[in-house]
Order: sequence, then structure tokens, then C-alpha cells
Amino acid sequence: MKLGYNLLYVNDVPTTMDFYEKAFGLKKGFLHAEGDYGEMITGETKLGFVSHKLAGSHGFSYRKQTTSELPSFEIGFVSVNVEEAFNKAIENGATSVKGPEVKPWGQVVSYVQDNNGFLIEICSPMN
Repeated sequence: MKLGYNLLYVNDVPTTMDFYEKAFGLKKGFLHAEGDYGEMITGETKLGFVSHKLAGSHGFSYRKQTTSELPSFEIGFVSVNVEEAFNKAIENGATSVKGPEVKPWGQVVSYVQDNNGFLIEICSPMN
């Protein structure tokens, strides 16, 4: 078994895809004609977005993410220039959670919230 995708349930899939393109430099991969599902090009593991309308059709309830409380998980993006990537995200609508800092193990790590309130880590590669 392998991890195939991470799906985030959001209010507006096209707006979220635009945000990820501008804030993090990702490319759009696929957007369903009705706008209820989309994927970004992120390598082997997909990052996808599902509208609450489509998620509601699955037949189970879930907690919707808010911008007022950080979730108990994060999406991690690796960058060779964390400070530049962090600043680009902020300039394009992300909310600063914690600016870049060097961790004891030598990795540079920062955190932002996306336009839906999800926690995003922007970090340097671990060599």
C-alpha cells in the first residue's frame, strides 16, 4: 500500500486552487467541470480539494475546518528557500502562524494557514 492523495474539504474548490497556485507556486492538475473536485500537481502523492457539497454526499458527517482554530494535522511543502516561500505565501493571502526558524536538527521550518484555515508547514529539505 502507498499514500495516493490527501483531500481537503473546502468551501470553494476553484478559489482554493487559485490560492495554492499563487501562494505556493503549485500548478493546477485537474478541475472537475462542476468545480466540486480538483487536484494540484504535487508529485506522486496528489493534493486534492473536495467541495463540502460533494463531501456531504459521502454519507458521513465531519468537522468543517475554520480559520479560528488550527487543525490537528498539517500539509508540508519542502523548499530550498523557506523564508522566500513563507513571504510569498503571506503576500498571496496566507496567514502567518510562525515565521521561519532553525530547529535543533538544522531544518528551517515555518507555518502558515491557507485560505480555508488548514495548517501548512513550509520547511527546508532534510538531508
